[in-house]
Amino acid sequence: MRYCHLLFQFCFIFLYTSGLGQDILTQQSSISPLRKSIPEVSDPMLWKKYCQELKRYASERGYNNNLGFIVNMAVASGRYRFFVVDLKNDSLLMNGLVAHGSCNESWLEGRKYGNAIGCGCSSLGHYRIGASYQGKFGLAFKLTGLDRSNSNAMDRNLVLHSHRCVPNHETDPSPICQSLGCPMVSPNFLSKLQGLISTSHKPLILWILE
Repeated sequence: MRYCHLLFQFCFIFLYTSGLGQDILTQQSSISPLRKSIPEVSDPMLWKKYCQELKRYASERGYNNNLGFIVNMAVASGRYRFFVVDLKNDSLLMNGLVAHGSCNESWLEGRKYGNAIGCGCSSLGHYRIGASYQGKFGLAFKLTGLDRSNSNAMDRNLVLHSHRCVPNHETDPSPICQSLGCPMVSPNFLSKLQGLISTSHKPLILWILE
């Protein structure tokens, strides 16, 4: 057991120092019990509430009020919890997996949130999806935090990006990898989001909630 633990630490340090793990932590070596989550966005009443709130928020601030992205962090990471929503019809267009921040731990049990620079945690709140660029993980979209809970998003370099450690399909009850705070999706899912973001007539809102 001690040998396995040391081997795990060595692999993590190698990935991190080599640059492959700069915004990714290794997948959990064993499956831990999942905490009970609140109803998912597919719940009719909750779904309508989220869509209405996001549409109102976007309309009042001049953002795209026909299309939006919702991430429900109360859902286990191995299940779809990134939702692309049609705000006009309160309907789901597509969904995918998304990693949450580890808060700089080797593996974060459950979820914690933070806004401090360097905390490595996910931040709840509304984000304005900005310009795309090519970063160390390829295509990425800049994120501007619009709430007190995520006001340091730009200074923390939080972006919407992809990594190959995020699968295309659900893995529950196994969790997926963790990031250092960025909402991190699969390359295939990001390519689909890119098409929506690039053709939007107004900036899109990404709402991370629990």
